[in-house]
Formats: sequence, structure tokens, C-alpha cells
Amino acid sequence: MRPHRAPAATRTAVCAVAALALLSGCGAAGGLKSAGDAPSAVEPKALWPELPPASSAPYDYGEGETARIPGIRVTGGDVRRLDPVAVAQAGLKAKTDRDSGLDELPDGTVRQIKACRTAPDDCPVLPPYYRDLTGDGRDELVLGIRMPDQQLAVRVYMPDTGGLTRIMSTYDAVISVELAGRDLIMRAPSVIPGYEYRTAWSWDDRQRAMLPTRDEILRTPEHRKAPRPERTPTGTPTNPATGTPTPSADAPSSPGTPTPSDSVTGTR
Repeated sequence: MRPHRAPAATRTAVCAVAALALLSGCGAAGGLKSAGDAPSAVEPKALWPELPPASSAPYDYGEGETARIPGIRVTGGDVRRLDPVAVAQAGLKAKTDRDSGLDELPDGTVRQIKACRTAPDDCPVLPPYYRDLTGDGRDELVLGIRMPDQQLAVRVYMPDTGGLTRIMSTYDAVISVELAGRDLIMRAPSVIPGYEYRTAWSWDDRQRAMLPTRDEILRTPEHRKAPRPERTPTGTPTNPATGTPTPSADAPSSPGTPTPSDSVTGTR
């Protein structure tokens, strides 16, 4: 709902009354009291300023890599019409604008993708999800591809001048993958007990790609300090891990239990 604004004269009168109330209340019982001086801001101090700044990254992690998917046409810019298996198979032939090698899949996974039509039970391509991640009003296609050792490759495709461009490609051993607004969030286990990595990928209009804009290590939800629940004579605790989630554009894809999307029209 659009917020309503009061007329200018009314706002001026209200502000004047409020100012008088504040002035008259100072020093009176229950009035405003000073909490002391506010702490001053501390300027950051540079360490080892004599060191020359690095001009290039020592490693190429593949962030910002894009690739045009050969042989895929997007009618009307609608990625929901695409067959996700056909996209995954065509993506095997795509050439990235850089060659970090991080878009490559294991040989066994490549063979499974190529055999999805003849051996659908072994097809590693998960049901797709759709979300406008670039803010242009058109949905992107989000694909997950199962890999060995409980790893998941996550790829995002954007309709682009009648064709399809991959704007994100990464993989990890994931706890979950989530869509939150225009962010794609990947949660991955940490070697530190009780902690997890959480990376948010967001569209960068200048780079024309999804970038890992936030990468942090956090306490896992079950280890976060929560208030002790009050004892009640009735009530049964609910296990949040049970049940099958309803597939939608807001539901995450799990690498272990693929769920059909209500928007899927392609075949496995």
C-alpha cells in the first residue's frame, strides 16, 4: 500500500507542536535527560602502509564469468518454455569469456547429463526454478546439477537478445540453496563445528553477471542462542525437517531430494 503524506501546512503545525512539547518537557519530571557524550568515531588505521598494493588476484575463482549457450533460443524472453535438460546439455559446449575452469563438470557427471534422455533415473539435472534476479522484469532460469561427494553445481541463465547467457556458475557441498528477493544464497558446511558458510550471489549490472557480494561464516541455526521456551501442559514440538516442501519460485532446491517445480514443462 502506498503511504499517505499529510498536507504541508498540517505537517508544519504538527512539527511546531511537537517542538514546543519537547522544549517544555526538558528538565521536568519524566522529561528528557542527557545520556552523556556520544562516543566519537574511530578512524581505521592502515597496517604496513609501505607495502605496495596488489594489482591482480592471485587466483581466478570464476566469479563474473559468463557464457553464451549455443543452440538455445528463448522465444519471447520466456525461460519457462525451455527444457532444462536441453539447456544443461547445450551448456557443456559453451565457451566462457574467461577460462578459469570452474565451470567444468566431472567426467562422470558430463556422461550422465548426455545420457539424460536414455537413462533419466541417473540424470543429475534437478528441477528448475525461476526468479527475476536481474531486475529487468523477466525471470532467470536457475539449475542445479548433482555432483559426486554431495556437491552441487548451481547455474543461472538469463534470456539475452533471443538467446541464453549463463550469468553464474559455481559449485560446493551445500546445506541448502535459497532464493531471497533478488539474491541466491548458498549455505555450505564449515570445518568448524557449529558454523557454516553463507554466500549471497547478486546481480551486478556493470559486470553483467551474478557476483558473490556477501560471503560470511555464521553460527548454524541450531547453535544460535535462543530463549528457553516456557513449559506448557500441552503442545507437541514440531520437527522442521519433516515433510516435503511445496515447490515454487521461492522454494530452495536440495541436492539430495529433487522436487518437481510447478512451472516445469520439460522432461527429465
